[in-house]
Amino acid sequence: MASINTLSAFGASLLDRRGFLGNAGTALGGMALADLLARSGLADGQPLASSPLIDPAHPSAPRLPHFPAKAKRVLVIFCAGAVSQLETWDWKPELLRHDNQPLPGGPAVTFQGPAGNLARPQYAFRPRGQSGKMVSDMIPHLAELTDDIAFIHSLTSRTNTHGPAENFLSTGFAADGFPSLGAWTTYALGSESADLPAFVAIPDPRGVPQASINNWAPGFLPAEFQGTCLSAAEPVRHLAPPGGVAGTADSAARSALARWQRRHLASDPTDNALAARIASYELAARMQLAVPAVTDLSTESASTLRDYGADDTSQPIKAAFARNCILARRLLEQGVRFVQLFNGAYASGGELNWDGHSKLKEQYDRHASILDQPAAALIRDLRARGMLDDTLVVWCTEFGRMPFFQKGAQGRDHNPDGFTCWLTGAGVRPGVSHGVTDDLGVKAVSDIHPLYDFNATILHLIGLDHHRLSFRHNGIDRRLTDVHGKVIHEVLA
Repeated sequence: MASINTLSAFGASLLDRRGFLGNAGTALGGMALADLLARSGLADGQPLASSPLIDPAHPSAPRLPHFPAKAKRVLVIFCAGAVSQLETWDWKPELLRHDNQPLPGGPAVTFQGPAGNLARPQYAFRPRGQSGKMVSDMIPHLAELTDDIAFIHSLTSRTNTHGPAENFLSTGFAADGFPSLGAWTTYALGSESADLPAFVAIPDPRGVPQASINNWAPGFLPAEFQGTCLSAAEPVRHLAPPGGVAGTADSAARSALARWQRRHLASDPTDNALAARIASYELAARMQLAVPAVTDLSTESASTLRDYGADDTSQPIKAAFARNCILARRLLEQGVRFVQLFNGAYASGGELNWDGHSKLKEQYDRHASILDQPAAALIRDLRARGMLDDTLVVWCTEFGRMPFFQKGAQGRDHNPDGFTCWLTGAGVRPGVSHGVTDDLGVKAVSDIHPLYDFNATILHLIGLDHHRLSFRHNGIDRRLTDVHGKVIHEVLA
């Protein structure tokens, strides 16, 4: 046995009776406190991060939320290219009084070059509904829904570049490689549809958005939570067997493959990767029947096609977007958890999306006619079918626009310092406008909310605590909101 002379100073201190009892009491108290915090789900004042329990053989099986919520599914209408809040939702009468004057103390140069003078809104605004909120004539159909909408006018982004800004809105990070909001949602909640993907992304008829698949990618989450990309014009690729393969032969081959896979899985039940592959193949087989049915719009009535504008032969892009809107409703009806519907494609000088740098009024006339009637009809249709009671609808864009025109042009430059997105549907307080930008619309000045808060609020409305929803990646418990975010309670019902 070692003598006291051979012990370290710390070891010798443990032989002191009073010190030993004091240390033991402190340690036991700490252990008790840690247990109480764990039992209550709290640590450092915030709920503990957690990952949902997922059966690899049934990755899309419905799972319980963190707490009860009215919203069971989400529809995101994503207007790519950065819609000007000054031409749509954020009325700035001071721009009328200061039209064509320099912005006092304003920047000489912005994202795409020298700044010009202040420019009045390019559309008239008028009061809408019982709330009397001023909304633009550019989107008359959506403006009629003002009393049902919760506007957030004081959002900010971390970047003024389209691709990274789309990443930031969709994934919570400006860099590539992070899971999208839809992937996080289906990772947490699964799906109520056994025959369709849990998460569907519907690109604009004119093309994919600037950040492309990043907007619906799974990042470091398991691959089964990636969004499936399809549209009314382009259903899922490679869904049908190749030409020359008879249906009976295809069915027999799939049945045989299923038997071999399950026999292999029985020999090693812990092979989660194989279980996930089997689940993927089985979903693909069910989709061969379900997707053609859900994308077949011939069953829609003539009045529905007319309400959406899907029969508008004079505007083929509008009609194609309208058919995408009908498809979005049909997917939601069939239990798809998350539908991301895009309006606007990639950077093109504003010709294919809302990036109005040089000819804003001319381009917005065209883009608004594509968006307005179909999107408004989709929301009305959800309400008429009773689906808006448990569907959260999100309208968003990656950032806003400056109150001045660019020098020598008739368009506005990028503005990440104060812009508008909105919510309607389940769990949303209707007819409210939250947050304020300054009198000219340069930046948010009251109730400022980075997009982290917007995403935290969306998760909250579907019963998910953004602090708790996490996935361990490279030794870090990653979240959609990183280490930021707070729920915007002012827009909750």
